[in-house]
Amino acid sequence: MPETSGLKTRKRWRKTIAVSSALTLATAASIYWYTAHHEQRQQQETVTITLDDIEETVTSHGKLEPKEYVDVGAQVTGQLQKLYVEIGNDVTEGQLLAEIDPRLYVARVQANEANIRNLEAQRAGQQANIVFARQLFERNRELIKTNGVSEQDFQNSEFVFRQAVATADSISAQIEQVESTLRGDRANLSFTRIFAPIAGTVVQRTARLGQTLNANQTTPMILQLAKLDAMTVRAQVAEADITRIKLNMPVYFLTLGSGDRRWQATVRQILPSPETINNVVLYNVLVDVDNHDRQLMTGMSTQMFFLLGRAEKVPVIPVSALGRRRADLDDERGLAYEIHKQVDATSQPGIVHVGLQNRRFAEVRSGADVGDAIVLPNQHHGTETTGGRKDKGYTPPGVPRL
Repeated sequence: MPETSGLKTRKRWRKTIAVSSALTLATAASIYWYTAHHEQRQQQETVTITLDDIEETVTSHGKLEPKEYVDVGAQVTGQLQKLYVEIGNDVTEGQLLAEIDPRLYVARVQANEANIRNLEAQRAGQQANIVFARQLFERNRELIKTNGVSEQDFQNSEFVFRQAVATADSISAQIEQVESTLRGDRANLSFTRIFAPIAGTVVQRTARLGQTLNANQTTPMILQLAKLDAMTVRAQVAEADITRIKLNMPVYFLTLGSGDRRWQATVRQILPSPETINNVVLYNVLVDVDNHDRQLMTGMSTQMFFLLGRAEKVPVIPVSALGRRRADLDDERGLAYEIHKQVDATSQPGIVHVGLQNRRFAEVRSGADVGDAIVLPNQHHGTETTGGRKDKGYTPPGVPRL
């Protein structure tokens, strides 16, 4: 019995020691984890105001199109007989581009020319009649003075003379009418040969050789010429930003595949009529850009940046460090926001005025200096309550969320 009692006592001691050791290890691990996590949180709780460049922009998407282009169409109906250019060909002003079957218009011209010759022959015969009628009338006018002819014969000669003159005038009018028709027919005949109205590049060809073109209702397009040395970006700007865009405002844009290259330009025109796409009101802003190296092509998509302002080597603060907006404290220095500075391991509230802003940074104009450590609002408790709303990843009012 004494041996059994001692064995039980030793087992209880061993169990107690094991439990104590486990508790000690768990406590040590908890302390280590808390210390490391606290140090990491301390590192993430503040940001430092630094000197940097900043620019404020309005962004939008756009499409490239030639600044100058012409749709070359057919002014007369007929079969397209010849096409002298292909897509991509450069042409000069006045160069022959295409020909339409001219036979119908040649026949009309020839018919009217023959009609004019016939009328001119009739007018020549009538001129002879006028000469004869005038001579008879003048003779009778002298004879009637001596009663050499009757009054009736005199009146008849006068009537014949005046009728001959009127008939000649009528023939002359008919000639003028046919000549007018002939000029129209000759113009239509000339339209069967289509020349380049401007120098440029063939960017589209919509008609095919042998196709019958019907110009009676609408002008059928044969091809499109464009000057590709200058391009226009048609950027669509939201109605909330359009009032910030001004004529001659500097702008730069990127294209897919352009890498780091930026194309610099200025705003040429703001079209007053909007487009509504999916209930979103968008205004077209036109931006011209040089394209002598032909790197820009029709239809390319662009990412536009309208430059509202730019500053170099100024104090900047991440927008995530800005707290509640204080519109009542706004002044000539800029917009006012609450901040918390870290001074000697304590957080001190303050007000900072900012100028230029973008999605990531704001220009500090007063209230903080370069090197100041600013406590992030969303680091106090993981989230910050703003106006009764918990907002993870808090973004200050007036600043667009990334």
